[in-house]
Amino acid sequence: MKKGIVFFFIFFPILSYIAQNKEQIKDTIKTEIVTIETKYNPKISNAKKIKQHPQIELLERNQKIKLKYTTLPAPIASTFLPKGGVVKRMNNNGKERVFKNYVAAGFGNYTSPYFETYLIHNNRFDDAFGLNAKYNGSLKNIRNSSLNSSFSNFDIGAFYKKKDRYFDWGVQLNSERNLYNWYGLPNKDFSKSILNSINEEQCYNYFELVGIIDFNNTYLDWAKIKTFYFKDGYGSGEISSKIEAKLELPLAFLTSRLNDISIKTSIEFLRGTFKNNFENTDASTYSTTTFSVNPHYKLNYKNITFKAGLKLIGSSDAENNSKNIFVLPDLLIEKPLITNHLRIYLGLSGDLHTNTYKEFAQKNPFISPTLFITQTLEQFNLYFGFDGKINNMLSFNIKTRFITEQDKPLFLKNESKSDGTNIVQNGKILKGYEYGNSFKVYYDDLETTSVSAELAYDYSKELTFKAQGVYNMYTTRKSSEAWNLPATKTSFSAEYKNPKWYTTSNIYYVGERKDLLYNEQSTGAFNKIQALKSFVDINLNGGYHFNNKFSAFLKLNNILNTHYQRFANFDTQGFQVLGGMSYKFDF
Repeated sequence: MKKGIVFFFIFFPILSYIAQNKEQIKDTIKTEIVTIETKYNPKISNAKKIKQHPQIELLERNQKIKLKYTTLPAPIASTFLPKGGVVKRMNNNGKERVFKNYVAAGFGNYTSPYFETYLIHNNRFDDAFGLNAKYNGSLKNIRNSSLNSSFSNFDIGAFYKKKDRYFDWGVQLNSERNLYNWYGLPNKDFSKSILNSINEEQCYNYFELVGIIDFNNTYLDWAKIKTFYFKDGYGSGEISSKIEAKLELPLAFLTSRLNDISIKTSIEFLRGTFKNNFENTDASTYSTTTFSVNPHYKLNYKNITFKAGLKLIGSSDAENNSKNIFVLPDLLIEKPLITNHLRIYLGLSGDLHTNTYKEFAQKNPFISPTLFITQTLEQFNLYFGFDGKINNMLSFNIKTRFITEQDKPLFLKNESKSDGTNIVQNGKILKGYEYGNSFKVYYDDLETTSVSAELAYDYSKELTFKAQGVYNMYTTRKSSEAWNLPATKTSFSAEYKNPKWYTTSNIYYVGERKDLLYNEQSTGAFNKIQALKSFVDINLNGGYHFNNKFSAFLKLNNILNTHYQRFANFDTQGFQVLGGMSYKFDF
């Protein structure tokens, strides 16, 4: 073995030298190859883990499908229209701070005190409660008024509302006290002693309790209950209670393309009594119960909106022992003719209105407490029109209506029971409303055709204009005139405001109205028709903000000092000025 090792070390260099010479002979580049041999002594730090990359082979049915994206090469019409203009200065006055509470007080000519406040408080339990109150009156008589013509209006209310997990609810209590006088005597020569004996004052008191619940994510959308009591200074009054609810019934279980059906329901109870009628024979009592179900469904089809529904109304009159059921339409079709600019609409509806003593006294406070009250049936109300926007600043609405109503209430003057020299008739002293200075409610079947137009122009964020007008044509069935209904009514308003100033102007025009003139003998027969002249009333009010909290305001009414009558023989106040201060704050 040792001899072999020695022999290897002797001949190994020789063989290597011969091999190198042979390679050099073959290589014409004459490069030298140096081979360095050394021992490899690995350390632990040189060891590396073998990186393995396992590959999972899926079955053919589990292979991912390669997505392919395609585009629809359809041209899209551009609605962008570049508009040239000049660079305008930006109104960077900062965001106006809004306060939750305020109090205002003022005073005007005709000895007119004014006060108003609104207070609200929220806490961390998502509930709120508040109080509101307002007083407005005039203690000075109107020019050429023989009787006291002062008035006062006071209303106060309190509310509480709370947000819960499944619904929000609230309750509100309101009360009003309104004082008026029957000062509109006919053109008769009343002696001073007769005038001093007339008690022309009438006082209305109103109490209301309202509760409402808004549900979250349920079929029942909301529910509301309202109860009120109304009485006057002559022992007449009424009480009413009405419950309303709205439901949303889904149809998605049939197909996802169907919308929900909305159903509005209500039931109303009304009962009232007048101590006596105008002939002073006996009391007048009325009592009605009305229920209503109004389902409707909305559908959009080819850019047309359809609203299809009906009103099922049932009414019961306990005093007259009558019961009625009405099925009335509730339809609406809307279609845009020019997108975002012009829309046409067509509708047909009907309803049954429950008239109340409170509603009549609010429209005409000079009615006598001797009324006959019944319901008004709106058989159909057919209307169509156009509305839209000419540009971002100018919008409009033009509408035409055809209405047919049964037992439409109209105000008509009562005849006088005095010839100017007596205060007693049939052994009874006349009451303050029996001198031809009050109104009754006259019911007639009325057909109305009207055309109305509205226009709004927003010149800027600071300055806006609005105008509207309506022209009515009436056809009565029982009487020759639509008593105290004007054929034409128009109004115009402009509003300007900036961080320091604000002002609003209103111009009203009311056309001619018709009433009756009775014979002097007070037999109830009328002598001729009295025409009430049309009038224009211009009002202006504005104010100045001293800071975020304090402001001063000024109201100017009947600037032209126009002599006009809203109701026969009831003159209105002339030029009126009222100024005051207001303060806004947070608790």
